[in-house]
Amino acid sequence: MKATIAKRSVVIAGHKTSISLEDTFWECLRKIAKDRRQTISQLLDSIDADRRHGGNGNLSSAIRLFVLDVYRGVVGPYQDQPVPHQSKQNSSAAAAMGH
Repeated sequence: MKATIAKRSVVIAGHKTSISLEDTFWECLRKIAKDRRQTISQLLDSIDADRRHGGNGNLSSAIRLFVLDVYRGVVGPYQDQPVPHQSKQNSSAAAAMGH
């Protein structure tokens, strides 16, 4: 199965940039932003700030890891803080990702 990568222009911290991500990650980002009552730009601002604070270089990789952490239950969908491990949440997250 080949993943389709889409390049999109977004605004992060007031600056326009392009990000290349697989369509599945864009869909997950939209859902997470909606669940948090944020815009995609607001969500990307926080991911970018965490990435720069942590010394990680690649924004696309940071976004993928963030989405993975949300769906694995490491980061709650409604806050940036880690959440306790909950097997029910992890199984529903896997179902949401089609696993």
